Amino acid sequence: MGWLRVTADSMIATILRQAPADRRASIAAWRQLTDILAQRGNQLDTTDIRRAFHALAVLRRDVPEKVRRDCAVAVARHGRFAPLVAFYANDVPAVSATMLRRARLAEADWLAMLPTTAATARSILAGRSDLPVSVRRALDSLGAGSVALPQPAIAAADASAADIVDEAPASQISELVRRIDKYQSSRSKPAPARPRTSFLFETGPDGVIRWVDGITRGAAIGLSIAESALGGEPGTDGAAVGAFRQRAEIVNARMILEGSAADAGEWRFSALPWFDPATGQFCGYRGTARRPQHNELPYGRPESSDSGDSIRQLIHELRSPLNAISGFAQIISGQMFGPVSGAYRKMADSIIADAGAVQDIIDDLEVAARSTGVVETKASDEVADLATVMAQIEGDLAPLLADQRIDLSISRVGGPFLAHADDANSRRMVGRLLTALVDICEAGTTLVGQLVAEAGPDDMLQLRIVRPAAIRFASAADLLDPGFSPEGEAPGAAILSLGFSLRLVDSLARGAGGRLDIGHNALTLYLPSANPRADTELGAQHGE
Repeated sequence: MGWLRVTADSMIATILRQAPADRRASIAAWRQLTDILAQRGNQLDTTDIRRAFHALAVLRRDVPEKVRRDCAVAVARHGRFAPLVAFYANDVPAVSATMLRRARLAEADWLAMLPTTAATARSILAGRSDLPVSVRRALDSLGAGSVALPQPAIAAADASAADIVDEAPASQISELVRRIDKYQSSRSKPAPARPRTSFLFETGPDGVIRWVDGITRGAAIGLSIAESALGGEPGTDGAAVGAFRQRAEIVNARMILEGSAADAGEWRFSALPWFDPATGQFCGYRGTARRPQHNELPYGRPESSDSGDSIRQLIHELRSPLNAISGFAQIISGQMFGPVSGAYRKMADSIIADAGAVQDIIDDLEVAARSTGVVETKASDEVADLATVMAQIEGDLAPLLADQRIDLSISRVGGPFLAHADDANSRRMVGRLLTALVDICEAGTTLVGQLVAEAGPDDMLQLRIVRPAAIRFASAADLLDPGFSPEGEAPGAAILSLGFSLRLVDSLARGAGGRLDIGHNALTLYLPSANPRADTELGAQHGE
């Protein structure tokens, strides 16, 4: 085991010697340190462990919450290093919950870790049913009062509009990905157990639910109505948060719970604030929750009846705030209401560019929603010239390639390269595939591929792209998982994951009668050839 310790020690020392120069480098360092501690933490000496955790604490402010959540997912089930679990457990609630709902530790490690965890972490663990009996007893001994979430942090007043563009659409886009996956998987699943229909609850002055009646305590205890949850995560909506801040009545707000089939899912709740009769001090909320009626489900219909329509409606609603943000930025950039300083105009230009990029992503999501559940179909009557499409995309990618110092080398074999496919969808398929792979290439490397038009039994054109080093050994299941984050993934790839992009490409290809194959050495996009067949040409010559 000595060589393992030496290797891990030297890797940590190498990482710590290189101060991250930018956000991407900080993300890479965070992932590397997390992976080393998860896999080899028990073999490291105390000094290196302390140095690694100190570095993680410093890096945390520069690493997006989504990246931290993705890392928690990646290491929670195979990592056995209790200090790393405790470190993630004391992150923001979304990251803490991601780690603690999945972590697998020895009984002794759980018992040693509990006293060091915050009330947020204990509230999450209280909802698990697979912990050892002794750990459950330890949680109970801490008392119901300790099972609480902290009050939400107040955002800095000078947070820029760029942060809004970067974070808010990303969380909503993640919800769309989950909804698409849920729709695809639900068609083959049996109907869930009949859920409970109502419950009572009471919160403390901090908005944390401390008492429930009618459902399992772990499903709701520790949940806060004072902060809105990320899309699809357990918690309440913004309407409840706004009412809480005003100490106003909450009427038919939305709540999402996790837990057993009887407790989990969507609820509607109403609540009234209550005050100490003697002092008038605010004491919290008391309320009731019920299952939503059919006409209260998102977008006016049950999700199972037409999930595609509800996804498209959500996309429509996502565009509205994005267009508003972009519109205000254009007003600032164009100085339509008067002179604006150069710094603000530069920020506005950046927001406009970011909004345009997010708009492109939303367009991809809309295409995915339309193609959800598509089975292989016949080839399109339209014809696209893939050689022309490739030349356009190579030109479009030139700034990205220069920025990330990556070369793109796609050779042509045979020809012509005419495919039975819609021209716009061809650009979308090829562009999304290449962009997703460029985003995970290391700086200074070359992305290599071939566009092939050779006669074959299936008469398909092929675009073969050699796997970049970051996914050289990744399984097909990993590459199609929207939570998969390859080492070195570019910040621009964080909004739509590699897995989602590959599934979008495959879905569009199957709609055109083709497919995306994930091979051991390369990813190959197949599209039906529209080239004249050799036997057809020969027949024509004999006819003459």
